Amino acid sequence: MPDRLTGMQIFARVAATGSFSAAARALALSQSGVTKHVAALEERLGARLLHRSTRRLTLTEAGRRYLEACERILVEIDEAEAAAGAEAEEPRGTLRLNVPVSFGVLQVAPALAEFGRAHPSLTVELGLNDRPVDLIEEGWDLALRIGHLRESSLVARALAPCRMRVCAAPAYLAARGRPRRPEDLAGHNCLGYTLASSDGWRFEGGTVSVAGSLRASNGAALVAAAEAGLGVIYQPTFLVAAALRRGGLVALDLGPIPALPIHAVMPSRRNPPAKVRALVAFVAARFADPPWDRGLPAALCADDPLPGTWAAPSGPVPAAADAGRPS
Repeated sequence: MPDRLTGMQIFARVAATGSFSAAARALALSQSGVTKHVAALEERLGARLLHRSTRRLTLTEAGRRYLEACERILVEIDEAEAAAGAEAEEPRGTLRLNVPVSFGVLQVAPALAEFGRAHPSLTVELGLNDRPVDLIEEGWDLALRIGHLRESSLVARALAPCRMRVCAAPAYLAARGRPRRPEDLAGHNCLGYTLASSDGWRFEGGTVSVAGSLRASNGAALVAAAEAGLGVIYQPTFLVAAALRRGGLVALDLGPIPALPIHAVMPSRRNPPAKVRALVAFVAARFADPPWDRGLPAALCADDPLPGTWAAPSGPVPAAADAGRPS
């Protein structure tokens, strides 16, 4: 039975990823080992499960029927084990967490010290990158994402609002003047974030097109350039708070700006592992009242009055890879 279960798990991952090599990476196995498991499974069943070509793998009709059964059985096994051990299970092992670079460096990594002291049997593998990741294919247990989410088979929990602000250095404003309305940004050097969902900056009244002499794929780089006097930025308060406190940047009041939600996103399952539940509960408690906003003027920490931009649901909801991240 253990061999059969392993074969089911490997076959299901090969089908999900579409290749032996991707499945091997996700399962931390050799590609040859994955291939042998699938071949042994086909031999035992007496049926070909996959069409193989140099470019891709596709399921046969028998493979599709067997995959449906495998997925149902594997989910039931996971749920049975999770339910049986939910009360006494201690978070342990390795938890693979993926977060945006700047948010991870400034907010998540420092918080992991407290989390680690509370859970000494758990090791966190922290992945830092700003590209959307495939949690299932790449083997991530959990991701923190900033931005609005699309529908998918993943689940998400809203954690905190990510408030956006327009800022510039005092020297820049002295030289170029202070914009008073979003439309005034057309006459300013606006530093762009290349991973945003559009080139425009979103305000309550709509999106304003902007342009400037610098575009970057990292928000911290834009903050540094703005503080040096290069131009105007549109960035989250977790990135600009330190510069605002020391006076290196000034927040510009151009009208209300929609907040973005910060979500914990995880593969869909009815009973997630204890390690995932523990970390989601920890970040939800730590970030519900965003610590990066503390000490800023109240006007900069208020939620802007745009309906639906920030609402914390009572439990997980369907979600997908993030869109429009600022970090």
